[in-house]
Amino acid sequence: MRTTAAVLASRAERFTVEEVEIDEPRAGEVLVRLVASGVCHTDAVAQQGDLPFPVPGVLGHEGVGRIEALGDGVTGHAVGDTVLLGWPWCGQCRNCLAGQPRYCLQLAPLLIGGGRADGSTSLRRLDGTPLHSHFFGQSSFAQHAIVGPSSLVPFSTTAPTEAVGVLACGIATGAGAVLNTLSLGPGDSLVVFGAGAVGLAAVMAARLTPATTIVVVEPNAARRALASKHGATEVLDPAGVDVVPAIHEICGGTADAALDCTGIPAVIRQAIDSVGMLGTAVLIGAAPAGAEFSADHLSTLWGKRIVGTLGGESQSPRLVPALLALHDQGRFPFTDLIQYFPLAEINEALEASRAGDVVKPVLQLSEPAHDTKGRR
Repeated sequence: MRTTAAVLASRAERFTVEEVEIDEPRAGEVLVRLVASGVCHTDAVAQQGDLPFPVPGVLGHEGVGRIEALGDGVTGHAVGDTVLLGWPWCGQCRNCLAGQPRYCLQLAPLLIGGGRADGSTSLRRLDGTPLHSHFFGQSSFAQHAIVGPSSLVPFSTTAPTEAVGVLACGIATGAGAVLNTLSLGPGDSLVVFGAGAVGLAAVMAARLTPATTIVVVEPNAARRALASKHGATEVLDPAGVDVVPAIHEICGGTADAALDCTGIPAVIRQAIDSVGMLGTAVLIGAAPAGAEFSADHLSTLWGKRIVGTLGGESQSPRLVPALLALHDQGRFPFTDLIQYFPLAEINEALEASRAGDVVKPVLQLSEPAHDTKGRR
């Protein structure tokens, strides 16, 4: 069958929106008619070639839509179900069996291998040229996607359906880093470096904890204002202060925890240096492939932890409904960060995000089912 997709022909090129062919679902697969897809920094990293997804192909990994067809043997889902497209996982390795599918031992080929596990792809140009598919198990910059049923998360919420896809990666990554990776106690302090979608989601989540000091370091004035609105107790412009001493002054000493949401090695060092003994620096931001960072050995030796986290940890069927319930209770207003674009404006959406004009772009892939306040 035919569908419309944003195709990346070569690395560092603009996307072209074109009609392509997509397979019918094979045994054990699901065909989803996508309503929307979030645009994540990881997509931009892959577009530039710093994440080795093969081209030509279709990116996108924050899809949401409705099931259109089921392959043989698929149970637990029905045609017409509204679902979020989560990350793929093998379900058989030791990490999956331990309840940590974000760290599936087959994660790299499942995320960026460019096709099914057998090497085949579900997408082709109309002339028959194969297009690499299954980016993060979905390739959601298209009106349809072939996915594995274990990745699908049914949901119910008062939020617009087209907003929910952002919980597949970016928003869940920031919130989950706070709620799953850290254990913030009464009176604790947290520093968030970078107030994009991931960082602001972390701030919203931190407001749900008993931490009393939430510092955000962000060069963009509009994003600093958003951070203050959504729970930051202090905001710092790194251009105007010596960041680490300023944090220590605010916290009355070293911070208890820090999150780097930038992937910039110099900023990672600031995050590490901002915490002290028994403190935790959590690395979230996507740096270019091969990037390295440094840390002072002696201060790290004194009980400091430096940990990385993927996708907010936990499991999508647990984390996503919880975040949606918090949203519906008015406690996690992630939809405030979204601005909508039609698929035809995917390049403009990426540029607006890169320039800092938009916090979280979402591509509308079909007619919206709800009011999409905030669309350009």
